[in-house]
Amino acid sequence: MSQHLQNVKTSRDDERWEAEVRAEIPADVLLKYRAEALKEIQKTAKLDGFRPGKAPEDRIVQVYGEATIMRHAAETAIQHELPELLAKENLLIVEAPKVTTDTPESGKPLVFTARAALAPEITLPDYKAIGKKHSEIKEDTTVTDEEHAQALMHLRRERARIDKIESGTEPQKAAEESKAMEEKDLPELDDAFVQSLGIESAEKFTETVRSNIKTEKEMRAMEKRRASILDELVKNSTVRFPATLREYELDDMEARLKDDLSRIGQSLESYFAETKKTREEVRASWKDAADNRAKVRLVLAEIARKENIEPDEASLMHELEHAKEHYPQADPEALRAHIAHAMKNEMTLRMLEGNEEKVGHTAHDH
Repeated sequence: MSQHLQNVKTSRDDERWEAEVRAEIPADVLLKYRAEALKEIQKTAKLDGFRPGKAPEDRIVQVYGEATIMRHAAETAIQHELPELLAKENLLIVEAPKVTTDTPESGKPLVFTARAALAPEITLPDYKAIGKKHSEIKEDTTVTDEEHAQALMHLRRERARIDKIESGTEPQKAAEESKAMEEKDLPELDDAFVQSLGIESAEKFTETVRSNIKTEKEMRAMEKRRASILDELVKNSTVRFPATLREYELDDMEARLKDDLSRIGQSLESYFAETKKTREEVRASWKDAADNRAKVRLVLAEIARKENIEPDEASLMHELEHAKEHYPQADPEALRAHIAHAMKNEMTLRMLEGNEEKVGHTAHDH
């Protein structure tokens, strides 16, 4: 405990993952800080008839008032004493504490309360074993002839719909008519048509369609595998984090919803009116999802820390230059942090999957 403080009580709010420290600055210690505060004010005080720094202390007390000086004294005292106290109490905090005090009075001890978010605490399971287990489950990503034929049929109907629109049929009617057409009447995906799409032959086109279906199946299998790995990691980790992180996730979810709505010409206000829910009710319904997102973020970051996973500078710079072309208005530092974070997550997931493929490109790859 800080030698200058008395009646120190610390408590943890496990729900919000915050610490609260309540302590008392004795009257004599506060007086020492009052003398310091007075000297600080004296240095810059501009009083009539005195050069800066030369006004006598009693004149400063008269002009500024005892309450102002004691407030300065209390602030200085807490700034000096609190970090030492937090260190002694083994409280690792991640943001500036919110401090509340009584009104400081000369000759009286001062009680203050400091509350701050604690650093997240993460205990990981055997993440490599979890990654290996899920990566050994192989999803069938082969493309059947039936799936291939269905995709080609869908494209022929699509071509029929576009042909009808181009020859003057109203879009809704064109969609209905092409849907009702029999297979034998549908236009073929012949060389002439596929060449208009920039593909050399109908044969090459059917190969491309098969390859695209396979790629999509592989993407879905990867997403499913990663979701399973992350679910099990979160379920078997102990993750404690401050409520401020949940708020951060909720803000992000709200921003995404706002963005999605603006694309269809809707506002958040109209969404709340339509769903008959307040902003607070909507955010409360997202709490579990926000907690899960925060846990995934922290678990991946902790694995990356343990495994010393960092994107290499050349790949990161290459991705950053590429992103700047798409987002010229973005703050370069924020963009860099965002890309580094995304690359680190991708590297961590690949490590868990046993995938040794490099993340990101460098100029040499082209």
